[in-house]
Amino acid sequence: MELAEDGALVKDDAPDGEPAKTEGKGSAIWREVKGLIWVLLAVLAFHSFVAKPFYIPSESMMPGLLKGDRLVVSKYPYGWSWVSPSFHVLPHWQGRLLGKMPKRGDVVIVTPPDSSEDYIKRVIGIPGDTVEVRGGRLILNGQMVKWEKRPPAMIPVDANVPCGIEFSGFMTDGADGKRYCRLPIVRETLPNGATYDTIDLGQSIGDDYGPVKVGPDHVFLMGDNRDKSADSRFGAGYPDHGLGGPVPWENIGGRAEFITFSLDGTTQLLNPLSWFEALRSGRAGTSLRPAHSGQSPAK
Repeated sequence: MELAEDGALVKDDAPDGEPAKTEGKGSAIWREVKGLIWVLLAVLAFHSFVAKPFYIPSESMMPGLLKGDRLVVSKYPYGWSWVSPSFHVLPHWQGRLLGKMPKRGDVVIVTPPDSSEDYIKRVIGIPGDTVEVRGGRLILNGQMVKWEKRPPAMIPVDANVPCGIEFSGFMTDGADGKRYCRLPIVRETLPNGATYDTIDLGQSIGDDYGPVKVGPDHVFLMGDNRDKSADSRFGAGYPDHGLGGPVPWENIGGRAEFITFSLDGTTQLLNPLSWFEALRSGRAGTSLRPAHSGQSPAK
């Protein structure tokens, strides 16, 4: 016991005759490490079962998604399967836990069978649908999907969208003096009313396909950039790198929700100022859910 300034008796932390114990340096470090481990596990669990960020690495989903877009993918709408966790530490298992079948028009993340690489595509056909493409026009269950030509998309040229050889002949100068990729647009409306814009560059090897019937617990996926997308129309693996036809539902990893931000490809790792200068304006917050007939597709 000791006497405080106001005269009150204060009890020491340690018993009389014993020195107060102090935490060792090793124990303090271990406590911090354990705290960090719990944080990492919480982040991993959130990424695996709730939502995670995703980066667009290609042009296959233009015009809605550009290379350099960052977006949020929700994991729970279709339930959980072996592809859901961010890291695969368990043996491969079949089936899904809870959730429901994707809808036509949804933009989804998919892991092709026998692959660990993630693709992003749009759901075109669901179980029982017969999918066919003739002359570049989509046919579902024997009926041509409603389509209409729209004004060209004027996409600013930058390091991530250089309008290079894959878009040869489509570069143009805008009234503002800047360069644009002027891409021909066809708007499709699926039988459930989901509507979205696609790019139609002309004749390509994917313009005639099928018919193919989508089996139980499978979905048929296509990219919006129809002439530059390795999707369900093409064989899996080398050389086509497609999805090999309809994809098992359990290979769907989540639904794309909205764009968080977008970069034009000019960032420099050691120059933080360039991170802000590379931001594309007007893309943050863009919804990736399809509009429905009577509405304009999200921009």
